[in-house]
Amino acid sequence: MIKEGQIVRIGIGDMGMVRSPNSIRTSGLGSCVGIVLYDELKKMAGMAHIMLPASALAKKQGLKRAKYADTAIEDLIAALTDAGASSYRLKAKIAGGAQMFPFTSSHDMMRIGPRNVEAVKGNLQTFRIPILAEDVGGKSGRTIEFNPETTDLHIRKVNQGESVI
Repeated sequence: MIKEGQIVRIGIGDMGMVRSPNSIRTSGLGSCVGIVLYDELKKMAGMAHIMLPASALAKKQGLKRAKYADTAIEDLIAALTDAGASSYRLKAKIAGGAQMFPFTSSHDMMRIGPRNVEAVKGNLQTFRIPILAEDVGGKSGRTIEFNPETTDLHIRKVNQGESVI
């Protein structure tokens, strides 16, 4: 059980949920996208560390659903609404999706970061969840931490300092 005021850490390809006064954090966002869905009235939030755009890319049964934009967002919505959030009040903030390595090829498979961002935005649009803030793209990795009390998403970029959205 989490003590009050704790930081819940989300691993790569994982997801979790918190209520105020706890916050939620993930690090290692390179081409991955960190997505936060939250219900401001209930002061609760869920976060997923998305690695790939679509679960159709999975090659085996028993896939880890939080790794993929489509299944992670679906599961995050379900977890939040099961815990008392209202789906019509959910809002999103996203960060990550960097192009970590320079590629001379324009081959789409090498654009994992931008493809992850596109997939996250498309899935959120399908569920009619507005994105209130984003910090995506670029070439730097990120660590993000969300506070459901203030709805602030703190972003720390490698060699570029910190910001709040």
